[in-house]
Amino acid sequence: MAYDSKTWRDVAARVTLPLCLAVAFVLYTGFLDGNPGVSSAEWADRPWHLFVNAFPGLLLAALLLVLTRRAWLSFGLAFMAQGAVLAVSAIKMKNLGAPLLPADFRMVGQLKNGGLHLLGGYLPSSPLPYLAILATLGLIVLIARLEPPLFARHTHRRVVTGVTLVALLGTLLAGVPAWSHMYDKNRLGMQPWSAAGNAQYNGVVTTIMQFRLQDAGNKQKADPAEASRFLADTSADLRQHLADAASNDRQAPDIVVIQSESFFDPSVIRGLEHEDLAPNLHRLAEHASAGNLHVPTFGGGTIRTEFEVLTGLSLRYFPTMQFPYLQMHSTVVPSMVRTLRSHGYETIAVHGNDPSFWNRTAAFRSLGFDRFVSQADFPKGFRRDGEYMADSAMTDEIMSQLKDSGPPRFVFAISMEAHGPYDKTSNVDQRERDAIPVPDGISDDAKLQLRNYIYHMRHADAELGRLAELLKQRERPTLLLFYGDHLPALTETYDKLGFVNGSSMFTQTVPYVLVDAHGDGPAPKQGDLAAWMLPGKLLEQAGVHDDAYFALTQVVAPKLAALTHAPDAPSPPLDAMQKYADVSMSNVAMLRFKKKLDPLMAQYVTPDATTVAREPGQAEQSAAEGVHQ
Repeated sequence: MAYDSKTWRDVAARVTLPLCLAVAFVLYTGFLDGNPGVSSAEWADRPWHLFVNAFPGLLLAALLLVLTRRAWLSFGLAFMAQGAVLAVSAIKMKNLGAPLLPADFRMVGQLKNGGLHLLGGYLPSSPLPYLAILATLGLIVLIARLEPPLFARHTHRRVVTGVTLVALLGTLLAGVPAWSHMYDKNRLGMQPWSAAGNAQYNGVVTTIMQFRLQDAGNKQKADPAEASRFLADTSADLRQHLADAASNDRQAPDIVVIQSESFFDPSVIRGLEHEDLAPNLHRLAEHASAGNLHVPTFGGGTIRTEFEVLTGLSLRYFPTMQFPYLQMHSTVVPSMVRTLRSHGYETIAVHGNDPSFWNRTAAFRSLGFDRFVSQADFPKGFRRDGEYMADSAMTDEIMSQLKDSGPPRFVFAISMEAHGPYDKTSNVDQRERDAIPVPDGISDDAKLQLRNYIYHMRHADAELGRLAELLKQRERPTLLLFYGDHLPALTETYDKLGFVNGSSMFTQTVPYVLVDAHGDGPAPKQGDLAAWMLPGKLLEQAGVHDDAYFALTQVVAPKLAALTHAPDAPSPPLDAMQKYADVSMSNVAMLRFKKKLDPLMAQYVTPDATTVAREPGQAEQSAAEGVHQ
């Protein structure tokens, strides 16, 4: 009996420690998560919510326990991993108003492509968090050296248990549908329209898993019959629009497109409504096509707006494509770039940053660019303003790419100067920055960030004015399209001051202006658009009108423009006609992306005399061959 009693006490002691650590892990996750729905104080009322929010970390801790046989070490490492995920989510929430989501993990592969420098700017500048991390790591190392094994080797049992845990953890992270029973939206609740709201109710980890399981295996299928019905219903308007566009037989102009980092008009913020902080934008908009632009992102995710502008495809119709350049697998993607290339344009992308970041090198090749001028191709000693290349250096490079002879050129330039974070104070004119008026009612840190943003945003506006004047002096006709990609991440300012128009930060628009430097084309037209509608407007102003898909985007623009917004914004209510057009355009867009739309659009296309045959380069030839594989 003594032996049995001793064995029982020994087993109980070995089981009790991991169980106590597991309970502590669940409570610790709720505490560090910080969201009210899964806080440690909710353990009695919502135990299941707390448990599933900590479950992936518990699986990791169990796997480490099997591998190391040391409970304190295993749970300590799992604590660190879980803490890192929650800390990154908190940083994203602070800056972008949204928690960590499954697609964000694709960014890990971008850290080596210039992403570490860019994203590292959002990490805390205080040394205290890093000292705490080092101290924790030191404690874990000490535990690893001193903690005795909790149980004997039993290699066969450990292998079986370890393989089982690996399978459980692997299938969970892979989003195998069977796990939907644990993260059931009916049992836990789910707000698929708002990741931030969902995280407040269910916690960060549960939100990641719910969105992962929602997207896993969600393959969209286009309905050609529905697309055909919509085209038949729209036929009269589409044909009339194409006929009107065909009357523009101007000489092919050079085209310059500026995607201005985080550019918007701050006068929409309460307290700044009487400030003219973008005088060049306003001056040019008086005699140009201009309006508000609905964009598919907030505070970051530049490539979402960029993808829409270059392709004319709305990411609303590709809900699982969070970061399109990282998720495009086709070597040839239909785009405005390819349409212009078919009209004899030389197509050039310009960006003062690492070309690999966001996978732009491969993406631009798929989109049809002939050349990509990136940071290494700029003149050495280019000017910086703040953390990044000054917009003035980008203007100089754009002008160097435009020639007075040879084929027309399309230059797509992406600025960097106004990129966040906005709490940095190095390499700026502090006297100019500190003279910028900002409203009261926000913290000193928020005032500094707002001033820093306006400082760089005013430089972007000044360069817009300078570039417009330089293009006006050229002999060749030139179009200049300028737009912002998204609002800057100034969440405290928006939360405390609000916007004059009453919109939320997730639905707020940015400006666009399309300037015809010599006034050679159609008369300017004012109007609000979505980012994916810009290329159709630009092509028609340039006299390019043989791609009926882009014309279709202009026909549906009044009905659908306002439906484009950041992913975390609630969708506006739709009337019957909007819903019909929205669902139909979803089918059209999917067919377009898969290069299956042309047969349906063929009846609307008339041969264009300006279309030319281009000899493909090696990269273009390889891409073309990939289509037929």
